[in-house]
Amino acid sequence: MTLTPLAAGRQHTVRCLPNGRVVAVGADSAGECQVSQWRDVVAVAADNVHAAGNTGRSHTLGLRSNGTVLACGWNAQGQCNVQDWHGVIAVAAGWRFSAGLRGDGTLVTTGRDVEGQRQVDHWREITGISCGDWHTVAVREDGSVCAVGSNAAGQCEVHDWGRMRAVSAGYLHTLGLLGNGTVRAVGRPESWAGVEHWTDIIAVAAGSYHSIGLKADGTVVAAGRSEPGQCDVSQWRDIVAIAAGAAHTVGLRTDGGVVATGSNSHGQLEVETWSCN
Repeated sequence: MTLTPLAAGRQHTVRCLPNGRVVAVGADSAGECQVSQWRDVVAVAADNVHAAGNTGRSHTLGLRSNGTVLACGWNAQGQCNVQDWHGVIAVAAGWRFSAGLRGDGTLVTTGRDVEGQRQVDHWREITGISCGDWHTVAVREDGSVCAVGSNAAGQCEVHDWGRMRAVSAGYLHTLGLLGNGTVRAVGRPESWAGVEHWTDIIAVAAGSYHSIGLKADGTVVAAGRSEPGQCDVSQWRDIVAIAAGAAHTVGLRTDGGVVATGSNSHGQLEVETWSCN
């Protein structure tokens, strides 16, 4: 299970530092950036939701080294009620809901379930998870993929996927990374058209309307809409981790620095001063 040191939300960006502390920039109207007191965190997740009149607030999750989970931000539907979670090895955040992958391959969830995105109690042998706006996607040990929740644009049509290494869920699309470094996608094509030609990919990230791929050589590729510039990653080098928000993209460099591009409406790109210690 690959831990995620970066997360990009609707209007904020979060990073887990090597020393277990967490930093965040951007919108904080619901307290989603209130992570300065967090300790022993090994991975982070942020509620990334498409831009709309009712989606300005977000929440943030932090996975601690002891398998417990921290949360801050918007909690209107209980999406931050994770204080009783234990044995968790990965976390994911959707719009008004949260999911945690336990070490035994099962999931725990909290928050919104109107679209059925939390109907995962029967899932077993899960090795990776991702939450979109209204759907949840997971990879099984055998490389197959399962999905629940809204299927308005076909973003849950993953039943025939196999040999997958990782998945990433966006607003109305889903990306799947195969073991051979190629990528599959379903859902709204305008958010992913072109990813089927990518090669040598080691990580993928789905934003609201764009898709990002990290190549083995540390460069980054992008597809989808890019009005604010969230796909302007062609000059990035030496990248080891990526995250895609609603309309921005961030990358972690080998030297510990962070690069960002896209919408900076709430200062979510102001990452250049983050310490790597």
